[in-house]
Amino acid sequence: MTVGGEPGQVVRPYGDRRDDGVVQLSFVLPVPADERARAAAAEVARRMGLEQVQIAAMEPAADRYTFFVVYGRTSAAVDYGALQVAERPVRRKGFDELNALALREVGRRIVVLGACTGSDAHAVGIDAIMNMKGFAGDPGLERYPCLDARNLGAQVENAALARLCAERRADAVLVSQVVTQRDVHKENARRLVEELERLGIRKEITAILGGPRIDHRLALELGYDAGFGPGTRPSEVATFIVGAVLRRMGKELH
Repeated sequence: MTVGGEPGQVVRPYGDRRDDGVVQLSFVLPVPADERARAAAAEVARRMGLEQVQIAAMEPAADRYTFFVVYGRTSAAVDYGALQVAERPVRRKGFDELNALALREVGRRIVVLGACTGSDAHAVGIDAIMNMKGFAGDPGLERYPCLDARNLGAQVENAALARLCAERRADAVLVSQVVTQRDVHKENARRLVEELERLGIRKEITAILGGPRIDHRLALELGYDAGFGPGTRPSEVATFIVGAVLRRMGKELH
């Protein structure tokens, strides 16, 4: 669902005082740490449109590589109210409330599979959402009585995950992508959708994508039903899954 606001609320970056346009950015240049490197970093920042550039930190990152933290001022601003934003339509419910509702309205446990796919071996994100201990005091999906949730771990091949979804008649599949170099996360995420389509089960399953560089808009572009980024709580994902299953049954999550 894409929503917008009322145009006319212009906002700018805030550093020391409102609307001053002060920003901080960091980057690495493939040069040794010296005064020429410092000048190069400042010039890069200026060519990005920043004014009043200051190099706040310069540290060697590796042999002939240098890490910089830069301050500068930008005149860029956006009309906050005019932005069109892709939003997930479901707001999270409490643990007990969601379980009671799902068990009553669905009448069975909802099957959920989760994994880090392809070559991605970073399982921290999928563990935080799936494992019983959850994240920040929010129980993971494996603790929900209304969900039959299985965390398949890391480096699960997309074709194998799609087959498991078919064999177990999964209602939802969660994919975590942490490795993002050269946009490998996008290519890998698309492959699972292609495999689900090849098996003829894409329309029968809710596909969810998560990771540090994932948002809802990107997930939709890649063929998923929802995207969850950094800071997501398990209860948000659980609520979305229950809502999606109910919609396929012709019901609504109230």
